[in-house]
Amino acid sequence: MGPRAWLPAAAAVLLLSGCHQGGGASARASAARFVAQAPLSSPGFPPDAATAKERLAGLTVAWGKNWETYKRENFGRYWSDDTDADGGRNGCDTRDDVLRRDLSELREGDRNPCVVVSGVLHDPYTGKTLPYSYRKASQIETDHVVALGAAWRGGAYAWTPQRRLAYANDLDVLLAVDKQTNQDKGSRTADKWRPPRAAYHCEYARRYVGIKAKYALSVTPPEKTALTDMLATCP
Repeated sequence: MGPRAWLPAAAAVLLLSGCHQGGGASARASAARFVAQAPLSSPGFPPDAATAKERLAGLTVAWGKNWETYKRENFGRYWSDDTDADGGRNGCDTRDDVLRRDLSELREGDRNPCVVVSGVLHDPYTGKTLPYSYRKASQIETDHVVALGAAWRGGAYAWTPQRRLAYANDLDVLLAVDKQTNQDKGSRTADKWRPPRAAYHCEYARRYVGIKAKYALSVTPPEKTALTDMLATCP
């Protein structure tokens, strides 16, 4: 993914202006510009249907391994901005990055442009319209499209802790979605769970395959069949 030379500067500006008193209008404007420039997905992600089909064909097909050793904390205990993943080191919390990318009618903090004060999610998994307010309990959660447990079984068990932390915070891996639907999904793979909204199956498979290819994760035979079926629904 490569270094992002300007991101440390963005983080420094945010530290000066974000939640501290006396940052000044000029510093806040500079922080807002830096945040606006931060990429919230990698170039060409998610891949189009044709590219996703090619990448799916190139994935290693194997049954998952080491499922019994999986622990959530293997991928870090908390959200972290200190990674080389897409969205890393931009001075903003990972979850706020996801909300800023996925919500419409977005209102950001006056003092800290990283913070999402309010917005609306048009949930891709169900089609529900879900309001978001910083000060109220939310029906929105952040989903790892290829769940951490599934990534572990597909090869992440052999990664370094820093690479697993990067995966857990990579914006390409993450989506803002309906809370209950995300909890229903859990760690299930594409052969065991699909978004309730059939119109999203194509993009879901494109994202899923894009993640597997980006991180060289294997797919099981049933998983590959399910992804092939969903990609067949793409126009």
